[in-house]
Amino acid sequence: MSKVTSKLQVTVPKVIADEYGIKPGDEISWSPAGDAIRVEAGGEARSEPDLQSRLAQFDEATERQRRRQARRRLVAGERVRGWTREELYRGRAR
Repeated sequence: MSKVTSKLQVTVPKVIADEYGIKPGDEISWSPAGDAIRVEAGGEARSEPDLQSRLAQFDEATERQRRRQARRRLVAGERVRGWTREELYRGRAR
C-alpha cells in the first residue's frame, strides 16, 4: 500500500513497476472509475504482445509445468523416501 505525501505524490510499489515496466520519468494517467481510481501506464507498458509472442509464452509455461510435474513424480517415489508405507506400519505393530 502506498501513502500520499504532503505534496500529493504517490510511490508506485516496486512489484507493480517491474510487472508493468514503469521506470523513473515515465508518465502514468489517473482517471475516475466509479468509486475507484484507474491508473494507467503510458508508452510501451500499455502495448499488448502479438499472437505469436503470446503463443510462445504459453508454450514455454506449458513446458515448465511438464518439467515440474516430472520432478514431483520422482520425489514422490518410494525409493527416494527409503521406506514404504507398509514398512512404517509393520514397525509400529512390533
